[in-house]
This record gives sequence, C-alpha cells and structure tokens, in this order.
Amino acid sequence: MANHSVFDIVVLVATVVLYFLPALIADRRRRHDLLTIALFNAVLGWSIVGWLAALYWSIQPNPPKDLAKETRDRQRRLGMGGFSRMLSDRIAARGSGDRKGPSR
Repeated sequence: MANHSVFDIVVLVATVVLYFLPALIADRRRRHDLLTIALFNAVLGWSIVGWLAALYWSIQPNPPKDLAKETRDRQRRLGMGGFSRMLSDRIAARGSGDRKGPSR
C-alpha cells in the first residue's frame, strides 16, 4: 500500500462511487427496495446495460405500499365508470322511447 500514490487511491474511490451510484441514489431517495437495487447493481453493474437499468430503477418513485389494494381500487373505479356509462346509455335510450336499450 505504501507504493500507491494518493492519485491512485482517489481514482479507486471515484471508480467505486461511480460503480455504486445507482445504489447511492436509491439510498438518497429512500427507496423501499434499496437492498434489491444495491444487489442488482453489485451483480450486474459491470455491464453497461445492468448499470443503466439499476440507475433507471433507482430514480423511479417508490411503488405504493399496498399495491394489491391500489389495483383493486383502480379496478373498482374502472368498473363503476363502465357501469355508470351503461346506465346513462340506458336512461337516454328510455328517454328517447327505445325500449331495446343501447346497441352493442
């Protein structure tokens, strides 16, 4: 270690920081899946595609805490929207005197 210059040590530290930049960004953004991003970065970061994927992943917003509940709520809203639309069509058809309802 005595033979290494200060420049070599600075270059080594800069290289390690650059390599783990996606994990550091995920940590600063308080990602819930920080460990997964860091492991992905450590294992696949040597390839440019793996490093870019980890970087992209680290800058994305946190996913919802309860993704299943969010999905159910979204489906319920979409289902209610479709039901409301069909009901409005049926009311409009009744108002115009058409007893068959909307055509499909």
